[in-house]
Amino acid sequence: MLRLRAIMASGAAAAALVVSSGAVSAHGTTGADSPAPGGRYPAQMVRALGDSLGISDASAARRLDSQARQQSVLATLRSSGVDPRGAFFDDGRLTVNVTDASTAREVEAAGLVARIARHSAGELDAVKEALDKAAKRELPTGVQGWGVDPVKNKVVVRVRDTATAADREFLNKAASYGAAVAVQDSEGKAVSMAGTVYPGSRMDYGNHYCSVGYGARDSSGRQVLVTAGHCVENLPDLYYDGSHFAKGTTTRFHHGRDSVDMGLASVDAGTTIAPQVGTWGNGGNIAVRGSRRAPVGSDVCKSGATSGWTCGSIKAYDYSVTYTDPGQPATLVTDLGLSDACDLGGDSGGPWISGNQGQGLTSGGLTDNRCNGVYGQGTSYFQPLDDALRYYGLSLNTA
Repeated sequence: MLRLRAIMASGAAAAALVVSSGAVSAHGTTGADSPAPGGRYPAQMVRALGDSLGISDASAARRLDSQARQQSVLATLRSSGVDPRGAFFDDGRLTVNVTDASTAREVEAAGLVARIARHSAGELDAVKEALDKAAKRELPTGVQGWGVDPVKNKVVVRVRDTATAADREFLNKAASYGAAVAVQDSEGKAVSMAGTVYPGSRMDYGNHYCSVGYGARDSSGRQVLVTAGHCVENLPDLYYDGSHFAKGTTTRFHHGRDSVDMGLASVDAGTTIAPQVGTWGNGGNIAVRGSRRAPVGSDVCKSGATSGWTCGSIKAYDYSVTYTDPGQPATLVTDLGLSDACDLGGDSGGPWISGNQGQGLTSGGLTDNRCNGVYGQGTSYFQPLDDALRYYGLSLNTA
């Protein structure tokens, strides 16, 4: 089942999530940001990446350097007309899907890998948009999610059952696009991240909790919290460590309606949302330097009040999900990121980061996710941070 990652109070998790006093972020840890060898990256991120890949810290830092360098090259190519939407990392090399030999030569001359693809990024985006429109007409609750997979060069549709007429109509629509669409069986459902635990968890509202996200400021300089929209659906008062610190002011998420999972809360005077991401005992806090979007295949980590610090890779953007939360009408949520980093209920709204660039806010994941340490694998969804900042006209707080 797919579910949002906010939580109602249920007990043991709350006690286990208490961190040392003095943390500013609602689920951060204390401690200064610690750079990796050469000062390029936080040491704990380099160690985590090295451990997950079975390589040395130095090799992990070189891998991050390589990803950053290749992303800069791709940005340069974009100015000359190369479409970056079909780019993805494959075994450390940034590969760009192109549809003609001339563009392939340009990409390869710049030092990246070019792949002649059957479908352009624009074509696949159009197919995905058509499926979104079909879902908005009648929600296919048996369809878990769908989005463009640049590695497969297809729109991938994941199905849990075909019990309703809407499910079958949606799949017939998907099949009409032929080789541009792949349909896969899938277990479980996607659900947004509002969970249930005892009061006293990291960011409480009523008898639910989420996780503190990123701080930003609006055009007037007012401080706001950028969070998952479902965490502030009813514009609640928000509490950190028992004290009021913010109040929901706007959201684009509404159960039973087509939604985007982003929202804002006004931050109380005298309260600061630190420009750092807590790692839950996996090293010091990570300083946030910006919000540049990382390509598909990039390494990414997230911090959440329930599962703590978990890492994986980005699998897709512009992903659509049908959330089926217990006691709520099914909800279509679009424009999400897809990852195999593990998340759990109560992680909603928490920050995602790649290197020192903020990537997003936890939205939801499969109900059968079983996070087992930093590298426990799962299926999770996040609201891209850059989209939220752009939509609300905000400037991210950076270190």
